[in-house]
Amino acid sequence: MTVVDNAIYRAGKRVSTPTSLEQTFEERAAHHGFAWIGLYRPTDGELDAVAEEFQLHDLAVEDARQGHQRSKLERYDDTLFVVLRPARYLDATETVEFGEVHVFVGHDFAVTIRHAEAPDLAHVRKRLESEPELLSKGPEAVLYAILDEVVDEYQPVVAGLENDIDEIEEQLFSGDPAVTKRIYDLAGEVMEFQRATRPIIDIVAGLQKGFDKYGIDAELQQYLRDVGDHAIRIVERGDEFRQVLQNSLTVHATLVAQRQNEEARRLTETSIAQSEQTKKISSWAAIIFAPSLIAGIYGMNFDHMPELHWEFGYPLAVAGMVVFAVILYFIFKSRKWL
Repeated sequence: MTVVDNAIYRAGKRVSTPTSLEQTFEERAAHHGFAWIGLYRPTDGELDAVAEEFQLHDLAVEDARQGHQRSKLERYDDTLFVVLRPARYLDATETVEFGEVHVFVGHDFAVTIRHAEAPDLAHVRKRLESEPELLSKGPEAVLYAILDEVVDEYQPVVAGLENDIDEIEEQLFSGDPAVTKRIYDLAGEVMEFQRATRPIIDIVAGLQKGFDKYGIDAELQQYLRDVGDHAIRIVERGDEFRQVLQNSLTVHATLVAQRQNEEARRLTETSIAQSEQTKKISSWAAIIFAPSLIAGIYGMNFDHMPELHWEFGYPLAVAGMVVFAVILYFIFKSRKWL
């Protein structure tokens, strides 16, 4: 169902609930009030019918048809076209979901077009209908209430992002390698949140410029300024979140570098210790090698080895083995290999 709600208001009260767009167009002038048509992903035919009836600008209609627009305020003669990017925090996935709503406001009509579930415009309509004095201020009151609802819905998002950032700060020092991806993902959400919220300030400023020219009610002007103040605070919080995440990335990089340095130092110490052991093993192998060589040569027992039949052959061989071993020992000892 693309026409979510369709009503005509006069003096702040609903005086008619037409069952079709055509009936709305016919009764609007008869009741001397204003029409508020709520559409959800309308068909091309419905959008064309609304555009023709209210003389909406082709460029604005094309934007509303395609969707995926940035938040903005545009004025076409006496018609306002506002694009808003509402957001809501999903606790189950710890992510931020963004919607899109387009609002056309003229002197006797307000047309709202949603492309996502948020914001809850039924809640906005119910609120306005419960405050006839506010609703009696005309279509501009509808725009104000939608702006107020969108900005109010940013507050839970701010709280959710703040909680995620607190968790990241704890996760930073736990050594969890997944924290890098989480920081980058959250930084992307914060940037998207900033793109949705920052234009609200310009939108309210643009509306303020037309207060006098279009005779906007003084009380409604104050309400819109209040929305602007809330938007400024939310934008400032988004800036703080982005700075904290940048700092978190810096801290994370520092911690990773420290861990890498500690690991390199540990490997170096291990390598040095292994090198010392290798020196000792090599030294004793060399010391043992000299006596083994002499013993091996004279242990071959060939017939033509005069030393085997010599009276001093054995003591000389033993003395040679001891001398070589002692000399090598002191050489390695002097070089601190032993």
